[in-house]
Amino acid sequence: MKISCLLFDRMTTLDAIGPTTILARMPGAEISYVGLKKGEVRSVQSKLGMTVDYDLATAPGSDIIVVPGGPGVRDLLDNQKVLNWLRSEYRSAKWIVSVCTGSLLLGAAGLLQGRKATTHWTAFEELRKFGAKPVSERMVIDGRLAMGAGVSAGVDLALSLVALITDEETARAIQLKIEYDPQPPFSGGTPHKETAEIIDLVRTFQPPMAEAL
Repeated sequence: MKISCLLFDRMTTLDAIGPTTILARMPGAEISYVGLKKGEVRSVQSKLGMTVDYDLATAPGSDIIVVPGGPGVRDLLDNQKVLNWLRSEYRSAKWIVSVCTGSLLLGAAGLLQGRKATTHWTAFEELRKFGAKPVSERMVIDGRLAMGAGVSAGVDLALSLVALITDEETARAIQLKIEYDPQPPFSGGTPHKETAEIIDLVRTFQPPMAEAL
């Protein structure tokens, strides 16, 4: 099972690290990091450096493609190298996975036309512009497309994919291995569970909040 994760400057760290940490634990999994050019890229929040192993022209074919989100996505929405690579991978890969605003890249590549899709809740209108049908669901699996909502949803999505690709026992073993037992200190986390005051507070962070997606 070959996995490629797209890396780019100003991505959200957890969008990439969350799902790849899980998917890489599948038996026989091999993971590569690909991007516009080889070398280091920096995430948006912690400025964590991650290394691109292959540029898109030399990237190996993969069974699973992971597309993270983050404000850097907006720099790629018109980048034909990235969009053509996604279109090409969609023809051959078994799964195309996006997390958070990574689904905007799938939309820009024309992969979401008329499809149910999800992204971070603040980016629904942007997703709709690509002909997608945004839904307030933590994850959406439609054919070979698998999309997670905001940031942390990538962990749940990856575990669900492991169960589909292998079996539930393997997915549960990986969940136990990483001791993933969410017990958040607050009951919010989605607009449906949070107060209007907190939602308004998040919106006042715009556009700075975009730097945190």
